[in-house]
Amino acid sequence: MINIVLYEPEIPQNTGNIMRTCAGTYAKLHLIKPLGFSLDEKQIKRSGVNYIEHCDYTVYENWEDFKSKNTGDYYFLTRYGKRPHTDCDFRDTTRNIYLIFGKESTGVPKEILKNYLDKCFRIPTNANIRALNLSNCVALVLYEVLRQQDYPNLLRTEPFKGENYLSE
Repeated sequence: MINIVLYEPEIPQNTGNIMRTCAGTYAKLHLIKPLGFSLDEKQIKRSGVNYIEHCDYTVYENWEDFKSKNTGDYYFLTRYGKRPHTDCDFRDTTRNIYLIFGKESTGVPKEILKNYLDKCFRIPTNANIRALNLSNCVALVLYEVLRQQDYPNLLRTEPFKGENYLSE
């Protein structure tokens, strides 16, 4: 199972977008408190549209609460990582994969990261920016995992207008 973990997310629009992405990919979302917003805020609903009801998510009191309830392979996406996320081998679909992203302002704390140095990765960028938008990062890395796993249980054709829509 592919899991997306947001450590203390601060911006409701990002979390709403991520909820929508998780709903469309069968990824489970884990939210670690404190959250910088309420889950019933209209920004969450606007970003997630009406897909939030299809998002499987759990909220945890803190990092220790999350760790005590979830076992598997933890991967941290951080600007301090020294290897690109594409260096990871995610092909084994029998593993529980946890892609962990930090809060928008400061990321995952160093105290947590230093225990997982070999599992810290980054999305390569140039020196003009500190980091990409959180919801973009989640989508980018999640789809790399899905690509390596050959998009399990995901549709390869458009389900609403039909696979021959463009050729008709």
